[in-house]
Amino acid sequence: MNPSHNLFLIGPTGAGKTSIGRRLAAHYGLTFVDLDQEIERHCGVDVNTVFEIEGEAGFRQRESTLLDECSRRPGVLLATGAGVVLAPHNRQHLRERGYVVWLQTTIEQQLERLERDHRRPLLAVPDRHERLQAMAQVREPIYRELADLAVPGEHGSVAAASERCIALIDHHWQRPGASPRQTA
Repeated sequence: MNPSHNLFLIGPTGAGKTSIGRRLAAHYGLTFVDLDQEIERHCGVDVNTVFEIEGEAGFRQRESTLLDECSRRPGVLLATGAGVVLAPHNRQHLRERGYVVWLQTTIEQQLERLERDHRRPLLAVPDRHERLQAMAQVREPIYRELADLAVPGEHGSVAAASERCIALIDHHWQRPGASPRQTA
């Protein structure tokens, strides 16, 4: 177990890191930070534009810089981008500075959740299923190795998924300074 004041959410695109993360942050009294939104705030443009101008390498550099900055803050719930785990130094920051929760999901769930979402540059391809499968092959072993806790994805509402996460987190997270009820 990883005692920490921070919660970091990792997982594939469409796992619910942002929507579930907001609810978890409110429940635990943490400041919610979405890494992609931080990138957009710092750049003044959306993630797609960053990809268009700087490519994936430029985006990943910005992502790493802001992960380093945001993960140093005390009392945050950080919803990461799906690919942030690809860089070893990012994994080190996540591992050392927070309790890492992997929100799992299937490719079928991703396709369903992202059906109308055309904002994600890495999914702007003719065959999304193939792309998601290729990304999962590379990233899932990394998520598995990095996670302090894995939360299985299920169909259902964001509220139900959040409650499931809270129950698991409460059982496993050693939050320094929290009452025993919050860390049971």
